Parts: sequence; structure tokens; C-alpha cells
Amino acid sequence: MSPSQPPPLYEQLKARLVADIRAGRFGPDGRIPTEQELCEEYGLSRTPVARALTELAREGIVLRQRRRGTFVNPAWAGADPGPAPADEATELTILATGTVSVDHLRTAADEDTRPRIRTVAYDELHPAFLRAIAEGRGPDLAVLDSVWVAEFARAGFLTPLEDLDADGWLANEYTRDVLPPFSYRFGGQTLAVQAPADVTGLWYRRETFERLGLDAPATWQELRAVGRLLAGRRTGDAQVLVMPGGRGAGEETTYALTGLLAANGALVLDEEGVVVLDSPAAVETMRLLRELADDGVLAPGITGYGKDEAVGLLAAGGAELCVGASYQAGALAKATGLSLDRVHSRFGFTPMPRGPQGRSAVMCGGMVYAIPRQARHPRAAMRLLRAAMAPDALVRLCLITGQLPPRRTSLQAAAAVSAFHAQTAALLDRAVLRPVSPAYALVSAQLQLMIEDVVRGVREPDAAVSRTADLIRAITINPNMSRSDAYS
Repeated sequence: MSPSQPPPLYEQLKARLVADIRAGRFGPDGRIPTEQELCEEYGLSRTPVARALTELAREGIVLRQRRRGTFVNPAWAGADPGPAPADEATELTILATGTVSVDHLRTAADEDTRPRIRTVAYDELHPAFLRAIAEGRGPDLAVLDSVWVAEFARAGFLTPLEDLDADGWLANEYTRDVLPPFSYRFGGQTLAVQAPADVTGLWYRRETFERLGLDAPATWQELRAVGRLLAGRRTGDAQVLVMPGGRGAGEETTYALTGLLAANGALVLDEEGVVVLDSPAAVETMRLLRELADDGVLAPGITGYGKDEAVGLLAAGGAELCVGASYQAGALAKATGLSLDRVHSRFGFTPMPRGPQGRSAVMCGGMVYAIPRQARHPRAAMRLLRAAMAPDALVRLCLITGQLPPRRTSLQAAAAVSAFHAQTAALLDRAVLRPVSPAYALVSAQLQLMIEDVVRGVREPDAAVSRTADLIRAITINPNMSRSDAYS
């Protein structure tokens, strides 16, 4: 199974059956519905149903008995120890990435909870989550990229948080306080809660701008003027403007590009999931990148950059400007040896310069907290989620990382003591989220190809935008399209 595609139907059914087994759906005898009954219940053909049952039997989760049917394996079901005794701490299994979210969750855990956190690299997080679900070992709490929520919601992997919210925290406190972009509701149910958020923008070296008496560019016109001035003073191999610009940088490329598009009022998908990329504003955005490359402002090698390479050049003094996102403060800190709270003294970060069709806005992203249906301790996981989202806890975390708290009260408190948060807080009411689609990974890949084609001069901006929009329409109509078809 490719991590860049939505889960195949048999994987979705397999995960659903495991969740039902854990929930005791199949009664005291443990009899699983027949293949025909499952086909009718889920609207599937026989092929994915048969494969799901075969794999469950191979893994020892179910037993297939000739002429009797398929039954839950009592030995496998009995391996679940169930809730911990009242006088013992509940051990919560958590799947996450990075270090900041891990430290935050450990701090938020109460004395009755013992977090057991498995961390993986971001590139491994999507397949690691799917693998755990397919094996019937889903975590109690998962820290996932927000763009995957639609995919996992469609597959039925996530618990509606209202089911775990006995005292109405979601409706009475959180929903009233959460900022407009950060609502992950599907079918009227909340399936995830936004962790501290990131925004796209422009990093710049403060020393250079202060020495030359320059302000951070707020518009495309100012960006081109500053870029040309810096290009005229460039020496050696130093670059003026860098950004993740191709498939090698993966999701970093998509995030930066969609931020540029949003700054000119262009989107990939509208709120209904309709493709709206092929617009004059999108063509104008791609033409800007082509012109910056022709001017010698945008580094020609961006299409070959790997993850963190662009921001690494900024950190090392090899570039003056970098299109990126606020979460890259961590990469800058690592590259320079600075603490996170000192990064902003050396590197400025400003919202994405706006285009002629745009307005002051930011593209938002980040991770979410979600509770899988397979969670063994879902109510304890909900307690930890709520503690991690407490206003004071969010403020403390975001002042260190430069991220934005998704709660209005927390953002106001951070803005009172942080110039960066004050600057960005004013824009969040106009925030735009990355394209929401169950086939997000394939959509993202097409956007990465589009910027490669334009910067390299393979296609003119209007042709590249039109072609990409057509391919994304095909992908979103058929989210199970193969990667080879999507790249054609």
C-alpha cells in the first residue's frame, strides 16, 4: 500500500472490523457477518471483502471454520487487558512526530495517565498510522497532519469526539473559542482538534535588511524591487530568494506554493471540493515565479531541493529570503544552534507578500489531535486532548515555537507579549486552509509538478495551471487513481 494514496477498500473494511471486534459488536459467540452480508452492509464488491477477511485470518484476529463461518479468535480478543484498575495509571499509547508535541503532551498528562509515545519522522507518520490501524493496534491518541483528516474520516478510522464529551466541553467551550479555519467536522461530527498551527510566509535575514534600511516586503511589487536590489549586490554563490520548489521537498513545496496562491486570492479547491485552480489569479502567481527566476532573484535550483534545504540555505547565509512557514523556526534553530526563542532575533518572518488580486491573508496548516476508533482508552485520551488544548498551555508552547494557538483567547494572550503573534493574529480571520480532499496526497503531488514545470520553463504558466487543474479534477472525482495515472 502506497502511503501517498487513500487506503484501499479492503484496508478500510479490515480496520472497521477490528474496531467493531474491540467494541464487542459481534456478541458472545463472536460470529462475523458472511462475505455477502458484509458486501451488502458496506456496499462493496466481494473482492475487497474476501481479502479483508483473509488477512484478518492470517493475522490470527479471526478464525474461519468450514461450514460454520468466521469468528473472532478468543485468544486474540483476550489479549486486550481492558481498563486499568482504579489505583493504577492508565497507559495511553500515542503516535506522534517531532519533539515539541511530545513534550507538550507529557506535560499535559495528569497523574492518572502514563503516556507511552511512539515518535516517527513526518514522512513515516501516514504509513505508520495506517499500518497500526490495519493490524488492529491503533493508538489511543494520534498527532496527524490536518490534511489527512478528510481521508481518515471517509475511511471511518476516527472517533467522533462528541461521543467522548460527556460534559459538553466541545460545544460549550472549545467550539466557541476556536478560530474559524480550524474546524474539522464531517457529517456534523468533530473528528479532530487543531494542535498549534503554522502559517506560510517569508523568512528574511534581519541583519541584511537592517544594514540596507529595508522593510520586509508586503506586496509582490515590493518583493520584486527588494529582490532586484539584493540580486545586484549578490556575490559568489549566494542566492537572493529560495523556496522548496519540487517533488524532492514534498509537502513543504505544496505548503509554500498554496501560500503564494492564497496571497493572490487563488485556491486549489473551494469549500465544496470543486477545483478552482484554473483562475487568472493562479496563472498570475505562477507567472510571478517565472519572472523572479528570469530576474535572477529566485534561485534556479529550487526544483531540486530536498526537505529543509531552502531554509538551510537561509540559516547558513546562502540566501537572504526564503518562502516557507512558521514551523521552520525549529529547522533554523537546529541549523544555527540558537534556541527557538532567539531565532526571531536573527531571522524575521512576515506574512506572505500579497499579490494584485489578493489581500493580507495567511495559509494555515499544522497537526491535529485525533482519537482512533480502535483506541483502548478513548476517554482517557479525550482528557489528555483537553489538557493539551487548555488556553494557558497553548500560550506557553506557542511563545516558544512561534506557532499560533488555534483558540482565540490563547492567541490574544500570546499577541499581548509577542510582536510576531500580534502581527499574524490580525490576519487569521482571513486564513485559508490547504486543499481538503480525501485524495490530498495526489493533489499535492500535482502542485509540486506544476511549480517544477513553470520554474524550469517546461510549460508556460497558463498551460501549467490548466493542465494541473484538469489532473486534479480527475483525481478528486476518482480518489483511488493510481500514482502513475496521476503523474501522466
